[in-house]
Amino acid sequence: MSEVNQLLAKGILEQLGGAENIASYTHCMTRLRVTPKDETLVNKEAIKKLEGVLGLVEEETLQIILGPGKVNKVTEEFGKLLDRAGGINLEDRAAQKKSELKEKNKTPFKLFLRRIASIFIPLIPALVASGLITGITKAVIQAGWLPAESQIATILTVIGSGLFAYLGILVGINAAKEFGGSPALGGLAGILVINPAVGEIQLFGEALLPGRGGLIGILFAAIFIAIVEKNVRRFIPQSLDIIVTPTIALLITGIVTYLVFMPLGGLISDAITQGLLAVLDIGGIVAGFVLGATFLPLVVTGLHQGLTPVHLELINSIGDDPLLPILAMGGAGQVGAAFAIYMKTKKARLKRAIGGALPSGMLGIGEPLIFGVTLPLGRPFLTACLGAGIGGAFQAYFNIATIAVGVSGLPLTFLVHAEQIVLYLLGLVIAYGAGFLFTYLFGFKDEMAGEFD
Repeated sequence: MSEVNQLLAKGILEQLGGAENIASYTHCMTRLRVTPKDETLVNKEAIKKLEGVLGLVEEETLQIILGPGKVNKVTEEFGKLLDRAGGINLEDRAAQKKSELKEKNKTPFKLFLRRIASIFIPLIPALVASGLITGITKAVIQAGWLPAESQIATILTVIGSGLFAYLGILVGINAAKEFGGSPALGGLAGILVINPAVGEIQLFGEALLPGRGGLIGILFAAIFIAIVEKNVRRFIPQSLDIIVTPTIALLITGIVTYLVFMPLGGLISDAITQGLLAVLDIGGIVAGFVLGATFLPLVVTGLHQGLTPVHLELINSIGDDPLLPILAMGGAGQVGAAFAIYMKTKKARLKRAIGGALPSGMLGIGEPLIFGVTLPLGRPFLTACLGAGIGGAFQAYFNIATIAVGVSGLPLTFLVHAEQIVLYLLGLVIAYGAGFLFTYLFGFKDEMAGEFD
């Protein structure tokens, strides 16, 4: 397997124009993200045809979709190849980064969403792990398999719930880092909001509520402390910087947080949660269908990452999240579509692509199927969206909700309320079936798969 990853990394590097054409690279859960110095030297069609490459997305970076697990190993081999070739020139990387930032600033909304994503994406493994442990523990206790007062149940509960108690600190650290501030000060901004001692502060005749404003208030405070820190540092002598700059930044941010950010964050949080609940309450199955059917296009554009704080805020405000099970049907509809294509196609390469991406899709990682199968084929992407809409309508009708944030698909089973597990799984099967039927009957003909010859 190591040799396969080495060969794939070598093939990717060659088609990117060689080591000298790489300005920077990184990876996420499914994609190798590369910034080439000269895009004219990149053979994008050849990259798409490499065995093991599931798709290619062109945004501010070239995003080569390899799938979960595999992307880490191929990226490691890719880095070794670059190191043997002399590594990445830091001056070139700085110049490229400056160019990227200028390009991003032309689209402020997309830049803002990417920054929000950069704050929350590093937290996803922790959210998934904590959510699964919490969900499984609650399900086991409610099933009567484990006494709630037992030490095992207590230990599991403490392990699973710790992140959610202190999540604000991690969000503050990442937010400050993303906006050019000190991570430690960002963590302090989170503490300003969640500190239980906040309840002893009385402003305008009313006691403050610890945690009021939630993650939105914390984002305001962390971004603000980063901005204050950078501006104060401009006027402080270097010899005094370590003492004066953080002190002033924390003091100013603390006052503004309690006077402005917590009340404002609370109002925004209330508006978001009440607005979404009203949409689901009034719209019912129609709202569920629309939300489910439009989630895959959000994934394609990357805008779905901006929803993470919304999910967390729903849980923080009302105790559960009725939006996530609906949106999870996007991946389920696509899984059904992929099964239909697999059954109809006679093209071996397409079957291999689907076979490699289906397990990830069923486990909630949908990008390999999106960019490697349904989106390149065109019509199956639309029929997958229709299947997702049917599943979303079902989840909305029965008010299925999760108690934590995690990946969708089968793993989300452990995050819905224990009494709703069967209904969630039934909705998942319905989305699979709808995606399959729409695609099998209307969405795919083998002649559409010419690029898989």
